[in-house]
This record gives sequence, structure tokens and C-alpha cells, in this order.
Amino acid sequence: MALEQVLTPKQKALEINLNPKIYGSFAEIGAGQETVRFFYRAGAASGTVAKAMSAYDKEMSDSIYGVEENRRYVTQARLKKMLDHEMSLMKERLILDHYKEKAFFTYANTVTTIDYSKKNEGQGWIGLRFKLNAEEEKANEIIIHVKFKENSAQLQQETLGVLGVNLIYGAYYLYDNPRQLIKSLYDTLDNDQLEIDMINFRGPQFKYVDNRLMSLQLVKNGMTDVAVFNPQGKNILPADLLYKKNIFAIRGSFRPFMNVNMDMFESGLEIFKQEDDVRIDNTEILFEITLSNLIASGFEGELNERDFLDRADIIGSLGYNVIISNFSEYYKLVDYFSKFTRNQTKVGLAMGVNNLVEIFNEQYYADLPGGIMEAFGKLFKKNVKIYLYPYLDKQKHILLNSKNLLVSDNVHELYKYFLYNGRITDILNYKKEYLDSYSRLILDKIANNEDGWEKECPDGVADMIKEKGMFGYNFKYLLQ
Repeated sequence: MALEQVLTPKQKALEINLNPKIYGSFAEIGAGQETVRFFYRAGAASGTVAKAMSAYDKEMSDSIYGVEENRRYVTQARLKKMLDHEMSLMKERLILDHYKEKAFFTYANTVTTIDYSKKNEGQGWIGLRFKLNAEEEKANEIIIHVKFKENSAQLQQETLGVLGVNLIYGAYYLYDNPRQLIKSLYDTLDNDQLEIDMINFRGPQFKYVDNRLMSLQLVKNGMTDVAVFNPQGKNILPADLLYKKNIFAIRGSFRPFMNVNMDMFESGLEIFKQEDDVRIDNTEILFEITLSNLIASGFEGELNERDFLDRADIIGSLGYNVIISNFSEYYKLVDYFSKFTRNQTKVGLAMGVNNLVEIFNEQYYADLPGGIMEAFGKLFKKNVKIYLYPYLDKQKHILLNSKNLLVSDNVHELYKYFLYNGRITDILNYKKEYLDSYSRLILDKIANNEDGWEKECPDGVADMIKEKGMFGYNFKYLLQ
């Protein structure tokens, strides 16, 4: 089968220009008028471009879009004000009969490119509000956040322009396939040029789109390493959530969410809060599920989206944020957190004994140039602690904790160093009755409609599993 040809930005811009229905405005702040430039150069732009502007001066920008209380201009709030203003102007001013057949759009971006000292890497917000036809009462909307990776402002500007064209083209020609639309954002671009770490769809054409699944596509396609959702299922920009906050994270499959998961979290958090300057109001709690875990739980290595949503729904119902990451190794997760935290902020990781033993497995870092030492330099930073939940070895009748778990001789001294320097802390306030719980057995009971598994889950979780038929519950009967 021949590969489908990818259109260039110029070809996409020309196709839009030649479409007599598509008509709109461009408002670009911070990196030049890079997107509209493609439409001008493609030809026939007069049928598409109603207006193009760039209010670079802050005073001029404030006079048009209003003053931001925090005086920040590269924000989602600023982008939405731009979209509101420009769309309302078109409705107000373009009132002649021949405009009544137009499918209006407003494209906007507010970005900052890399600075001269190379300290500011470049990032920003890009949005499109659009109608597919003149009869639509409400407009559709796609908003994305990007981080630039190239090391010059000019390259970042050019990348922004291509991305903008891809977004507008995708909105009009791929709106009925959001997954394909997301992939098309990287047409003629690659992951070394930019990262898209948040995307939101809204409007009548996207009323059945779950934005958590769309952000999951970003992680799956390698466009970003992390996606975060709040308890209501709304996508959150990681930087907005984690900046200068203490972080307490627990990784698991949460399939299903069990009392032992809650006990590990609550007992570990209780110890973490004893650290200096750690309070609930300055700490973000994250329940992490890795992409590899989601794929492993699927059928023949495929990502099971329904299974993912079930887990996210349960965690959200308990009031906690969910983070999906592409970090199989813990050191990558901590290194990611370090982008937002300060030296004074703390990172706590709650985990079981098996996870800690795996961390001290040298083969885990075989592909890392600096091996285990390089990984530990990122994992065991001075502001990071591991809170270890014990494991009951039923065959040997031993309760394993940090004092008696076994690591290989090669890393034994290294393990002792981190243990006796306080980087690994045993969770002692655990509930003994939960040590005999195993998710695999619970899943079997759920799928086989056996009794008794409900008591292994926190209040409300079992009811939710039954009501929504999660994890195979009543599956045989639902098919009849």
C-alpha cells in the first residue's frame, strides 16, 4: 500500500485559500505573523484573510484585549480573550450578504521564543475558533500549548507558522477524526522541533470527544511525555499545576483502585507532611499510570482506551489528579518534576518493595551511558524521598521492608548509602489487613462475578465498577 502523501504548509494554505467558504482573521503575538505568512505566499489569500494583526506592544495589546491582572501575556486566558475579541469583531463588521455564506474562523497565538541568553526555551498558546458552515450557531474550538525545542528564535518562528497552518487545515478537513487531526499537527515537523503538552477540543463538532483521550494520544504519539487531568477530567497544563509546588506521587496500575493503594498513599503522605514547609495547600498529589502499563493491560499490546478512562474516572471520583507518563523509569519522572520545582520544594514517591528492588536493578539502566550512577544522580536528589510500603512474602512468612529487602551485591553499598542518608523511609503506619491484597486476584473475581471483592476497594469504588461494568464486571451478561 502506498503511503499517503503529506501536503506541505504552502499546499494546505492554498487549498484553504481556494475554499470560498473559509474566511477569518489572524492575531499573532510574540513570534511574528508566521502563520498568516503562508496564506499570503500561497496566493489567493484575499478570499481567506479578513484581517491579520500583531499587537506586539503591551500597552497596545492591553488596549485591545484588556489588562491581565497578573501582567502575564503568554497564557491560556490571554489567548481566549484574543479569540473572543477577534470573532466578535467579524460578526459585528462583516454583515454584507456575501459574508453570510462564510464559515468564519479566528486563529490566534501568544508565544515567547527562545531569548538571546538561551535561558528561556520558548513556549506558548495557540488556538482556533471556527465554524464549518454559516448555519452553525456555536463555534468550535481547539486550543493547544506548545514548547519549542529548537535553539534559535528564527527556527522556532518557522515551526510555529507550520503548526498554525496544520491546525487550521486539520480543523476544516479532519474535524471528524480528532486522532488523525492530532497526528497531522506534525506534518512536515518532527518531535525534535516542538512538544505539544496539552490539547483541548470544544464545540458542537467535538461534543463526543473526551479530551483525556486526546491528551493520551499526545503521549502515545511521542508528542509529549506527560498528560495531567484534574478530578473533573479536565486537561491541565503540568507547568501551571506543578510550578514551585511540593509533589507527592504514587505510581500504580490502579486496576482496580484498592484499599492497599489508598493505604500506601495516605500513610506515605502522612509522613511526607512532616517535612519542613510541606502542607496540603502547597503540595500537589499525583496518581501516575505509565503508558507501558496501559499498553500491557490492553489486548495484544494495543492501548485499551476504555480501560484507561475507567481507571481515571475512579481516581477522579476520589478527588485526585491523574498523570499519564511515558516514563517507565522513576528517575525520568523525578527529572521531569525538577523542571517545575525549586531546591526548597520536596518530592515524595510512595512505592512498594518490588518497585524499589527494580530501581536497584543495574539491568534497568543498561541503555543509559552513565548506567545506574547517572540515573541515581537524577533520582536521589536532595529534595527527593522514597516512602516504602512493606510487602508480605507469604511463602517465606517475612514482612519485607527497607531493612531486609535484597538487592544485588554490586549495588548493596550504594543502597545502604541512600538508606542511611534518609532518602528511603519505611512506611510504618500501614494497615496490616491490606497486606494480603493482590489486584490480579481481585480482577479475576470481578470478571467472574464472584462475591467478596467489594471489601477490597475504598467506599464508592465497588459501586462505580458495578454501575459502569468496569474491568469485565458482568461482561458475559452485558453481551446477551
